[in-house]
Amino acid sequence: MDSRDPHEVSDEGEQKKLALMRAFVEREDPASKEVDDLMLRRFLRARDHDIAKASNQFLKSLKWRRASVPNGFISKSEILNELEQKKIFMQGFDKKGSPIAVVLAAKHFPSKSNVEDFKRLVVYILDKFCASMPGGQEQFTVIGDLQNWGYTNCDIRAYLAALDIMQSYYPERLGKIFVIHVPYIFWAAWKVMYPFIDQKTKKKFVFVEDKKLKETLLQDIDESQLPDIYGGKLQLVPIQDS
Repeated sequence: MDSRDPHEVSDEGEQKKLALMRAFVEREDPASKEVDDLMLRRFLRARDHDIAKASNQFLKSLKWRRASVPNGFISKSEILNELEQKKIFMQGFDKKGSPIAVVLAAKHFPSKSNVEDFKRLVVYILDKFCASMPGGQEQFTVIGDLQNWGYTNCDIRAYLAALDIMQSYYPERLGKIFVIHVPYIFWAAWKVMYPFIDQKTKKKFVFVEDKKLKETLLQDIDESQLPDIYGGKLQLVPIQDS
């Protein structure tokens, strides 16, 4: 995870590129004027400080949001079926102040889920996490729990959709994802998804051995902030109730 203060520009070179990027995107889309430097910088860093690539992806994200989230937010009423499955939880913060999400993958069933509804769920989740960021923080941490995950839960289309939304429209928001209780059959799905994960995101996946679960999580999360099902002291709270 980037340990730099998110409110500090790292160096003069990045500041100059940020200024050039802002001038370009504001010229192309006036709505860019409403966006702060932190957001533009996330796109810039996600594209390795390539101004053209970062600018184009940012402008694409503005168009995507106007089309996909016309009201500016996703309401609970739009994703009731997804929320009722209670597969996403949000509570606590890691040692760097990042809010924590817990995903219980075995509670997702493709037969009960529509890909478009799932995409709306992803936007709802990401927006909620971004809104919950404490001052000075830009990223969140995920615990992806694959306990009891099997073929009936496998949904490659949904997984790839979530990856695309996060990488394309919420760059540099994911700090780290701990993947735990990994069953052997999951690796077949991982092999399919892996080529679609960008290099920066790949580095954020941490696959945890069962025997080292608690000690690994405690390196990043205090016991007081760790869910009780992993030996901590917080009860899981469905994201819609958090």
